[in-house]
Amino acid sequence: MSENTVYQKSKKGRMGYSFDTYEVDHMTSTDFLPENLVRKTEARLPELSEFDVVRHYTRLSKKNYSIDTHFYPLGSCTMKYNPRINEETAAQKGFSQTHPMQYQYTVQGNLCLIYELGEALKQITGMDGVSLQPCAGAHGELTGLLMIRACLTDRGNPRKKIITPDSAHGTNPASAAMCGYGIVSIKTGEDGFIDPAEVQRVMNEDCAGIMITNPSTLGIFEKNIKKIADIVHAKGGLVYMDGANLNAVVGQISMADLGVDCLHINLHKTFSTPHGGGGPGAGPVVVNNVLEPYLPVPVISKDKYGRYFADYNREKTIGRMRVFLGNFAILVRAYTYIRELGLDGIKKVSKMAVLNANYIRARLKDHYQLKYDSPSLHEVVFSDATLKGTNVKTIDVAKRIIDYGFHPPTVYFPIIVPGAIMIEPTETESKETIDDFCDAMIKIAAEIKNNPEKIIRAPETTCISRLDEVKAVKEPVLRERF
Repeated sequence: MSENTVYQKSKKGRMGYSFDTYEVDHMTSTDFLPENLVRKTEARLPELSEFDVVRHYTRLSKKNYSIDTHFYPLGSCTMKYNPRINEETAAQKGFSQTHPMQYQYTVQGNLCLIYELGEALKQITGMDGVSLQPCAGAHGELTGLLMIRACLTDRGNPRKKIITPDSAHGTNPASAAMCGYGIVSIKTGEDGFIDPAEVQRVMNEDCAGIMITNPSTLGIFEKNIKKIADIVHAKGGLVYMDGANLNAVVGQISMADLGVDCLHINLHKTFSTPHGGGGPGAGPVVVNNVLEPYLPVPVISKDKYGRYFADYNREKTIGRMRVFLGNFAILVRAYTYIRELGLDGIKKVSKMAVLNANYIRARLKDHYQLKYDSPSLHEVVFSDATLKGTNVKTIDVAKRIIDYGFHPPTVYFPIIVPGAIMIEPTETESKETIDDFCDAMIKIAAEIKNNPEKIIRAPETTCISRLDEVKAVKEPVLRERF
């Protein structure tokens, strides 16, 4: 089942191409390039037939694990299905063949789409202003914190610290540090919630505010968020909400009503745009009236004649956060998803995501321990308590699930749950798929008791079983040796 590299397959003299060189036979490389750019030796490239190459990459493609072929139960990542209509829309010539430096009157449709997407995100979250420039969730965090800093500077004191709970995403303290803030960490209570009294204890005139993930990384809704927001506001601070888990509550609540001043939205997690892989993303930021004057420029607006334009005339703006208007093709995909579902469909998304997660919770709670009793939302988190007294670890369970045909769920996160197993089905998975996954997890729970060695050896059905992950980090092979 292993696959050699193209360099290992290479045979001297084998060729996968042919073309007429008559017109260039009399020329040399220096006829096209400066001499200092011409290689002194031939490039060491593999020599293969076309058929070798086709078979090689086709076989590799069949080893890919993707949302198109399998269930991705990754909690904290929300690996949603990306509807194909999104791709078809983004490929339309009117979108894909326009240029960001065209005159605005020639791209009114594009500007209209950006404007309407922004209005939709404001309506969905109950906020007053929006910027679509940020190209990732962490970039949205940075944008929001820069606006908070600018606002507090206008008030006379940018302040020195940001409060971050230990259940926050790791990018939260990193983004705060990039904005020049120190970190005040507070612990989650035994019940899984942030204790307002703990916020009251640390919140003072040195703190610019709090970054809070809601629903939290524990998969539960912070029931005290309004009380926490009131404490922060009373001390002159602002509330930043990490919207990574918005899929659980999208369309259900107004963030403004919760006391949120700023929120970033991961379009890949909630609005079905491509996720990860190092490619272009989008992390729009929505804000209330307090922070609206500080939005990055340009802001897409509409004049009294119904014409759309990029507004740079904003005195208090923090400036530009991204070239042009952000990652436009990603925004087209999110717009398509929202328009196709409508507000009622968006509300159903969160209801189904919560239902699916709680169904998994109900089926597995007798086999794996729930760290917290609080109701789950979009994801459910189990601990490793049932593994105590055995040689089996959380990572072994994750490896074993591969043998049952499933991608492992997120493990060891959040770090405040010992040996965490975080499972998120999203709204797009059927009951049959979820049942198959739960059946596999239940069988693994039985193996932990009856045949633990089988789990420790897992996976057994892959071409490579267990990599030496420490060695891979410390001694990566970055170049093929041949």
